Amino acid sequence: MTDLSAEHLEEHEQEAEAAEARPRAQRRMAPIVPAQNIAGRALVLVIAIMTFLSCLTFGAVTLVRDTASVWENQISREATIQVKPADGLDMEAALAQASQIASEFPGVKSTRIIDREATARLLEPWLGSGLNIDELPVPRLIIVTIDENSPPDFAAMRAAITPKLPSASLDDHRTWVDRLVAMARTTVTIGIAVLALMLSATVLTVVFATRGAMAGNGHIIEVLHFVGAEAAFIAREFRRHFLVTGMKGAAAGGAAAVLVFIVFSWWSSRNVATPQADQATALFGNFAIGSAGYLGVVLMVLVIGALTAATSHATVVAYLSDIDVRQPDA
Repeated sequence: MTDLSAEHLEEHEQEAEAAEARPRAQRRMAPIVPAQNIAGRALVLVIAIMTFLSCLTFGAVTLVRDTASVWENQISREATIQVKPADGLDMEAALAQASQIASEFPGVKSTRIIDREATARLLEPWLGSGLNIDELPVPRLIIVTIDENSPPDFAAMRAAITPKLPSASLDDHRTWVDRLVAMARTTVTIGIAVLALMLSATVLTVVFATRGAMAGNGHIIEVLHFVGAEAAFIAREFRRHFLVTGMKGAAAGGAAAVLVFIVFSWWSSRNVATPQADQATALFGNFAIGSAGYLGVVLMVLVIGALTAATSHATVVAYLSDIDVRQPDA
């Protein structure tokens, strides 16, 4: 009977020890950086806003660059011969002669005379409908389509046209192309500078947030540091925490920017026939940034997430180095 009681007591003690060990095995280690800290929701919101603005800037730069490239290509594919009315000038014969001279030059694909009806339509927004072109001293135009890879000699073309038709002038649009390229490069440069400032502001925000998190958990960091925890371990914990935080905010900001681009593109496609949309399309295209723009948004999200993690890592390492300098004996 005594043996049974002892055996029963031993089994009871083993069960009690197992019950006590079970919650200890299931207990998880508390993180060094608490989830609900200064680097929590506020930092996610700030990073989301900065990422949203950065992606909008990147998309605007891409849109301007692509639109300027389209303008440049369209202008570089054509030249214009303008024939002004003059006393005793047979306009139709002069147009045909100028077109014939231009078409003989190598590098010219085709020539097209703008007829009376098309010329009247060009002037209709300013002079109204029902114009009689013959009653007005309106210049007539010839569109010269050129080979982009092998353009003609415009100086020689001018020299051939001007003596025979003094009232005719050739415009190869070089001045407009140069101005357009200069404007596009200036806009892209300004956009890149603004983007760099936004990324710098994001990095500084993460630095202050990391320092705030360390200020709230400084005693934990110092204890871990003084009991022998390596700086790499402590920095890794902070880096992991801020990487997740940064990716959450960057993903939210990038998704919002993509949504804005999609809405503008949809609005542009739905309002093609309106004057406002026509003017906007003429200036900025169809507000579609293309696959390169969306890929840039994804890369922007990844870059901001990586910058957030790297910045927090560097800040923690500098903080621990400062502890060693202040308390070398410890």
